[in-house]
Amino acid sequence: MNEKEFKDKTKRVALGVIRLVEGLPNTKVADILGRQLLRSGTSIGANYRAACRVKSTPDMINKLKTVEEESDETLYWLELLTESGIIPPEKTTGLYKETDEILSMTVASLKTLRSRR
Repeated sequence: MNEKEFKDKTKRVALGVIRLVEGLPNTKVADILGRQLLRSGTSIGANYRAACRVKSTPDMINKLKTVEEESDETLYWLELLTESGIIPPEKTTGLYKETDEILSMTVASLKTLRSRR
């Protein structure tokens, strides 16, 4: 997957997160979890874009570590929303899969970058 395709994928996840959060029930717990999900799910793409503009390998590794962390956190909030019964699992399946793919590709990229040092 090239840089543009990866940027598009991260944007799709962000837009999916926005739509999901907008459709959450109006409860205190859903609001809190939704805010957390919104923050982490939209920062994946922002941090990947920042990683594309770095000037050194150590900077790239640091930015990609943030992409890794935010992707994993996004998966966590999706799990909490479904396992708590706030939303049905079928509403998060596609979003979960795409986020998990981003996480896997980011981890692979980090391994490659670290092996080059």
